[in-house]
Amino acid sequence: MINPKIKSAIEAYSDELTALRRQFHSEPELSFEEVKTTAFVCDYLDKLGIAYRKTEPTGVIAEIQGASGGKTVALRGDMDALSVEQLNKQVPYASKIAGKMHACGHDAHTSMLLIAAKALAGVKDELPGNVRLLFQPAEEIAQGAKVMVEQGAMEGVDNVFGIHIWSQMPTHKVSCTPGPSFAAADIFKVRFKGKGGHGAMPHDCIDAAIVASSFVMNVQTIISRAIDPQSPAVLTVGKMEVGTRFNVIAENALIEGTVRTFNQDTRDEIEKGISQYAEQVAAIYGATAEVEYIRGTQPVINEDTSAKLVQQVAAEAFGSDVLYDEKPTMGAEDFSFFLDEAPGSFALVGSGNPEKDTEWSHHHGNFDIDEDALATGAELYAQYAWAYLNK
Repeated sequence: MINPKIKSAIEAYSDELTALRRQFHSEPELSFEEVKTTAFVCDYLDKLGIAYRKTEPTGVIAEIQGASGGKTVALRGDMDALSVEQLNKQVPYASKIAGKMHACGHDAHTSMLLIAAKALAGVKDELPGNVRLLFQPAEEIAQGAKVMVEQGAMEGVDNVFGIHIWSQMPTHKVSCTPGPSFAAADIFKVRFKGKGGHGAMPHDCIDAAIVASSFVMNVQTIISRAIDPQSPAVLTVGKMEVGTRFNVIAENALIEGTVRTFNQDTRDEIEKGISQYAEQVAAIYGATAEVEYIRGTQPVINEDTSAKLVQQVAAEAFGSDVLYDEKPTMGAEDFSFFLDEAPGSFALVGSGNPEKDTEWSHHHGNFDIDEDALATGAELYAQYAWAYLNK
């Protein structure tokens, strides 16, 4: 199942892999702004002789065609950075752009996929099928995968595989469990309208601050009383805008939050509950409510056969002790849009190492990765493609 040529190639390219990651890290680009990154990927693929086409506005779809016809497996690596100020500026590869940083590991994903492509290109005459390479933009705003699918990224694909570097797992460990991995992520916005007025004359007003506060204090009972306790769900109010001045009773209030679920029935129930709570709370005080519920990503559900193949590949490539059982996260991943088109799986590769200070949470200004994990991810990409096409 494991191709020794691929393993040797990844080892030979390890220094280049680290250099690529550091270059991407120092030059971060935000979602749908990955112009330089896209150009670099295209130039790199040109040198490898791998055919590709750009997607709009950014992103690349490439394909390594094997010597014989067969199935097509897609490998995905995302490319965008975050609006986060880098705090660990002492590292030699620190971001050169103020307020922008690769604080989630997408620089690692792009680098690993490029080196995996280089290793696979070296054995393309032995491939009984094709490997599609998806260099995806805009994962951080949960739009890039959907845009790539709309532009034909998954046409003819039989299976899809993705990787995320994970600072909460020890370096080199690999987790890919069948079933739920990442949650569906939705956004809700609630606008309350009352009647403003002088702070000294509350009897003439309908205080939107009171309405909004009552909603925030009560809406969590949707989770505690309307949802099956065995169906994980999170409802978070992250933003609240009320009022304009200390002595003016607020006429308007805006509340924004997110809902995370793994189950569609649970998702439906929470959406319904938010509207009911908003309308009823507003009615109690004589206000009105307007609710906007935006469905974002689908849950990432690892298909059973694909996930078990990842486990088998990882065990054979790195030893059985590399396997790790990471619990599902309520974090979101737009890789789910690829899984809507073909079966597949999404693996986590550990990069947490306390000795290298790489256990910071994703999206933190001190986030960094143990670069020893890069080779693990690059080889897992390439060996999975090889194993899938040869099974």
